Amino acid sequence: MEISLEDTTGGSPPNLEYQAAHQAFKDRWKETDETMCRHSMSFHLHHAVRSEFFASYLYLLEKTPVVKLFPITCEYIKGEKQFYYRAQQFYEDIPASEEGMLGDFLEIGNVDLEGSRQFLKRFVGPGKAGTHCALDCGCGIGRVSKGVLLPVFEKMEMADMMEHFLLHAHEEYLGDDADRIETYYCFNLQEFTPPKNKYDVIWMQWVACHLTDKDLMNFLMRCKKSLCPNGVIILKDNMARQGCKLDPIDSSISRHLDIMKCIVTKAGLEVLAVEKQEGFPEIIMPVWMIAMK
Repeated sequence: MEISLEDTTGGSPPNLEYQAAHQAFKDRWKETDETMCRHSMSFHLHHAVRSEFFASYLYLLEKTPVVKLFPITCEYIKGEKQFYYRAQQFYEDIPASEEGMLGDFLEIGNVDLEGSRQFLKRFVGPGKAGTHCALDCGCGIGRVSKGVLLPVFEKMEMADMMEHFLLHAHEEYLGDDADRIETYYCFNLQEFTPPKNKYDVIWMQWVACHLTDKDLMNFLMRCKKSLCPNGVIILKDNMARQGCKLDPIDSSISRHLDIMKCIVTKAGLEVLAVEKQEGFPEIIMPVWMIAMK
């Protein structure tokens, strides 16, 4: 770090103390980013610093509407690859089972599926989305495919980054309905481009939280091109009660509903309906469903 002490005017250099503090902060942030992958404590420090930054950022967003700020969550952390790597590592240890998909909240499974079925009904049928083909993104073992989508659609496709989830879905979990799955895509969604003009419904549940803002926006833009006429995208996910909440364990980012709707709008999509999932324990972060086209 170099700060010149030379004074060409004969007086004291202006704002020298401020400049030094600013440079020290930049150096510390840079060092935190570079060492995050090697030291877990640095990751938690990085999380804490960014959480404080979000509080200031959201204040500015509220108080300075003239400045069109874009929610950045994880968009430009130098450790973006680490953000995705941690999620991959986390799910490699998750068993291919309903218990693995729902963790400590297996009891919410039926309530979740029923809420999804009722929400889906609003957008499928005569004059609405067709029932020919659906895509389940971040499908896991196919819990939503089996309980919500396959009873409605003639055929389906499924996408998930974990091969052992897809294998279990095809070989065991879906049973005879596996014959109606046209394609299994083993991809990270930030790298996945669905076929164009193919799907009546694209379902995304508990997977948007594993994408940075930039990648989520771009994926939604690609999904829009994949819809048939009258097709809809349905996103169902945890929504933070305030701001954004980063979980360093499974490397997920939960956004406030307003931030999520901002990303949807920036992707060029129209929000058709928003509904909160009811019947979940209070201990669970609120889960919302968003339909868009």
